[in-house]
Amino acid sequence: MHFTFGSAYFLVLLFLLPCFLWCKQYSRIYYFPKLEWIRKQSPLLSWEPWLKILLFSLMVFALAKPLVYDTSGNQYKKGRDLILALDASGSMGQSGFDGKDRFKNKYETILKLSKAFTKKRFDDNMGVVVFGTFAYTASPLTYDLESLNYLLEMITVGLAGESTAMGDALMQSIRTLSYGEAKNKAIILLTDGYHNAGKSSPSAAVAKAKSLGIKIYTIGIGEKADYDVALLETIAKESGGKSHAARTASELSKVYEEIDALEPSPVRSENYLNQKLLTLFPLSMVFVLLLLWVLYPKRALLRRVIS
Repeated sequence: MHFTFGSAYFLVLLFLLPCFLWCKQYSRIYYFPKLEWIRKQSPLLSWEPWLKILLFSLMVFALAKPLVYDTSGNQYKKGRDLILALDASGSMGQSGFDGKDRFKNKYETILKLSKAFTKKRFDDNMGVVVFGTFAYTASPLTYDLESLNYLLEMITVGLAGESTAMGDALMQSIRTLSYGEAKNKAIILLTDGYHNAGKSSPSAAVAKAKSLGIKIYTIGIGEKADYDVALLETIAKESGGKSHAARTASELSKVYEEIDALEPSPVRSENYLNQKLLTLFPLSMVFVLLLLWVLYPKRALLRRVIS
């Protein structure tokens, strides 16, 4: 648990505290026949200024909104751990996938739509695995989706080799997911080719994902003759996910919308998670002290009458 103030700027009022001791107060005129009857008394020795200081401080603390919050609430949000496994092999450099911009290659279009997808994930912990001849984690699981999208722009076609290692891509995705603590975990695998490289087989990767409760959604990019439709369908079915086909950029956008509906993300709150306001405590102390302050003169007067 951590302590902070919601409106800390009110604490500036505490600089006025010296006025309770040193600022000139309104003076009443008293007449005494003899000066020796008057005792000199420093304000530092009187209890009333210190009580006023305490009351004022407590009210300032109440205005500043003291609260405690649990950092684990921010670290482990309510969403799911989600990995985008993107095929960056040589075939992804082909153009014509986006009907609105024929000069864009498949990978550039996929990056654009993937970034639009991640922006909607709100409370998800997302990561990116890039694969070709080999697979590597381009971004570990993170809630900082803006940084993740910035990182996606740095990935180019052929960076991981020219072949397609789907098994390695899934294994690397599973390893990346192992660092997350969400109950729901999923992998979105995008590819336009056939499995023809890598150390791990897709079947072994799917078996491991299934044992860990990780769903795999597969998306075939381009014409169905270009990629292994049967393998992608098997991967999705065995893991509890769903297989999709996207011949064009518009179809891929619809696929992302469907996945977004199948794996919804909770809306992120802008406030602290698991926070607890403590305003009531200083206000309660102010009430008690004021009550005692009011009752004290009456008790003193009663004692004088009795005596």
